[in-house]
Amino acid sequence: MTSEILFIIIITIVVLDFFVEQILEYLNASWFNKPIPEILKDIYDTEKYKKQQSYKSENYRFGIISSSFSFILIVLMLVFNGFAYVDTLAGQISENFILKPLVFFGIILLAMDILSTPFSVYDTFVIENKYGFNKTTVKTYILDKIKTYLLGGTIGAGLFALILWIYHLDPEYFWLYACLVIIAFSLFMNMFYSTLIVPLFNKQTPLEDGELKTKIMEFSKKAGFNISKIFVIDGSKRSTKANAYFSGIGPKKRIVLYDTLINEMTNDEILAVLAHEIGHYKHKHIYWSMIAGIIEIGIMFYIFGLFASSDMLSQALGLEKASFHIALIAFSIIYSPISSAFAVVSSIFSRKAEYQADNFASKHGLSNELISALKKLSSHNMSNLTPHPWVVFMTYSHPPVFNRIKALMKH
Repeated sequence: MTSEILFIIIITIVVLDFFVEQILEYLNASWFNKPIPEILKDIYDTEKYKKQQSYKSENYRFGIISSSFSFILIVLMLVFNGFAYVDTLAGQISENFILKPLVFFGIILLAMDILSTPFSVYDTFVIENKYGFNKTTVKTYILDKIKTYLLGGTIGAGLFALILWIYHLDPEYFWLYACLVIIAFSLFMNMFYSTLIVPLFNKQTPLEDGELKTKIMEFSKKAGFNISKIFVIDGSKRSTKANAYFSGIGPKKRIVLYDTLINEMTNDEILAVLAHEIGHYKHKHIYWSMIAGIIEIGIMFYIFGLFASSDMLSQALGLEKASFHIALIAFSIIYSPISSAFAVVSSIFSRKAEYQADNFASKHGLSNELISALKKLSSHNMSNLTPHPWVVFMTYSHPPVFNRIKALMKH
C-alpha cells in the first residue's frame, strides 16, 4: 500500500464518520414530533413540551453548524498538509524527541480550543441560558479554561512525555509498557478523581445529618453496601441540571449528590436513584467496564505499536520520514471505525447494565420512586422522550426513559 492510497483511506474515513453522524442526527430530529408514549405524558405540560421541542431543535441546528465546522477544519488540515506544517513549527522550537511532540500537540490543542471557544460560549451563554439551564458566570468560565490548561499542561503532558520516553527506549514493546502506564493512571484517577480533581472546579461538602442521610445509611446497610462518604457538590454553580454519581473503588468510593438533585427530588426519589447506582456496584458493572476498557486499550496500543515506526503513516500526512506524533494522528483516524464498533458493543452492554441496576432498586421496593425520579430528571433536563431506535442502538449508553419505566412497571 502506498502513502497516497493510505491518504485516500484517511480522507474517506473522515468523510464517512461525518456523514454517519449527520444521518443519525437527522434520524433523531425526524422523530422529535413523534407522539409521546402514554406513560410519559405527565412529564411535560403543554407549555413545557413546546419549550422542550424548541430546545431539541435549536441544539440540532447548532450541532450541524459546529460539527460541520470541525469537519471542514480537519479536511483542510489533511488536504493542505496542515499537520506537517505544525510539525515544522514545533521543530523550530525543539527537535528533542520528547519536547517536539509536546510542542506539536500543544499547538494543535490550543488552536482547536481557540477555534471551538466561540461555539462553546454560544452554547453555554446563549442556548443553555435561553432555556434556563446555565448558571455559569463569565468569571467561572474563564477560570475553568485556565484550570483545564494547567491540568492538561501538567498531567496530560507528563503522561504523554512518559509514553514518548518508553517508545524511545523500546519501540518493539512500547505498546505493552504504555498500555500498563495508561491502565495504572486510569485506576489511580478512578480512585482519587473526586479528591484531587473535582475540588479544583467544585466544592464538595459532607451531607448534613438528617432524614436523607439516615435513609441512605440504612439502605446501604440493608443492601450490604458499605459506604460512609456522602457528599453534596455545588452543581448549581454551572447548571440547573440535576445528577448524582458514585466515584472511586474500594475504600475510596463515595456518593456524590448534586445540590440541584436534592432541591428537585424527595428523599425517597433520591434514595431510589442511589439504589440504582448501588445496583451497578453489586452487579460489578464498574469492574466489568474497567476490564473491557483495559482490553480495548491493549488492542489499540498493540495495533499502533505495529505501525508507529512506519514511514507510510507519516508520509500520508505530508512528512517524508516516520514521526511518532504524526503517525499517532493518522492512526487515530484509521482506528476510529474500530473504536466506533467497540463503542456500539459497549453501549449494548451498558444499556443491559442499566436495566439490571434499575431492577436492583425495584427489588428493594423502590420501583415507583425510581419511576418518579426518572420522570423528574427527564422533565428538569428537557430530555428527548422519542429518540430514534438507530440512534439509541448506535450511541445511547442508557436505555430511553420510556423503556426503563416500562420495564420497572412490570416489577
